[in-house]
Amino acid sequence: MALLAEELVEEWLNRQGYFTIRGIKFGVHEIDLLAIRPQGGQVECRHIEVQASVRPVSYLTKVPKAVQETEGRASGSAKRRTPEELAAGVREWVEKKFLMPEKQRLREDLAPGPWSLELVVHKLKYPEELPLIRQHGIITHTLSDVVKSLKASNGKIAAAAGAAFADLVLVEESLE
Repeated sequence: MALLAEELVEEWLNRQGYFTIRGIKFGVHEIDLLAIRPQGGQVECRHIEVQASVRPVSYLTKVPKAVQETEGRASGSAKRRTPEELAAGVREWVEKKFLMPEKQRLREDLAPGPWSLELVVHKLKYPEELPLIRQHGIITHTLSDVVKSLKASNGKIAAAAGAAFADLVLVEESLE
């Protein structure tokens, strides 16, 4: 599901006139999407991570490393977390997804920025993570809003490489 959601988000960005790079690898780490668009003598730069699951079973973020070490809890544990554990888990997730020095360096090498840091989510089992993510300056979008925007087709470009897939999703949605 995540790769399909990334393709939809990439199509959404392309229709807005962004040039995109998807799936950049850094060893075991990855950047889902980087997007740039010339705009009024400047360059708009966006780093977007996509998290999509039809039936989420746990948190978006991991159990904080300190809790894993002291309590032996698995990183993906679905056990209820305290507000402190949630805040620490979100902080570590933001560091890993957006603030790693290698990722920051790559973004600056591609375009001098500033870069917006964004997250597209589908469904979350624990939506209380989103306000904490936003507190770190991450802009959040829902996948359903991305699909609505694609359906409206009011972008600069009528369609791009992911058009056939996006059209299939939109047709399926209209049948429901």
